[in-house]
Amino acid sequence: MNFQLNSLSDTHTLAGLIAEVIVPNFVITLNGDLGAGKTTLVREILQAMGVTGSIKSPTFTYVEPYHLDYIDIFHFDLYRFSSADEWLDMGFDEYFINPHLCFIEWAEKANGLIPEMDWDITLSINNEIHSCRITAHTNKGQECLKSLMKAGVSLLN
Repeated sequence: MNFQLNSLSDTHTLAGLIAEVIVPNFVITLNGDLGAGKTTLVREILQAMGVTGSIKSPTFTYVEPYHLDYIDIFHFDLYRFSSADEWLDMGFDEYFINPHLCFIEWAEKANGLIPEMDWDITLSINNEIHSCRITAHTNKGQECLKSLMKAGVSLLN
């Protein structure tokens, strides 16, 4: 599913709709060049889910945790990984035990060590036009993507 994001308002709208349809134990990878809007999209989703306070980029901490009453949320940024082994060395595989929602930027740097990914979100900028592509990889991901379409996301196409 592809979306054109003409403004921060469009990103905010898409993030709000995503927040409504994703479910516990869901893993989203985010791809795109530096500055494509990966962290901005995650920040908007977290705010729509009710996360308050500072929502920081995990570029230097590798992971930023957030807790809501019903779920633990983890925002990973693997940009600075020099080896896939760092995923296991840092114990990141243990973050997938309790009800969780994981956003992982630069997931390819963990080279196949990340548990099943439900969605892959690719953000790109071409001639100052921002676009977003969501690809589902699991049955749960497919169901959430269908719900996203029903929630009115077609308005952003």
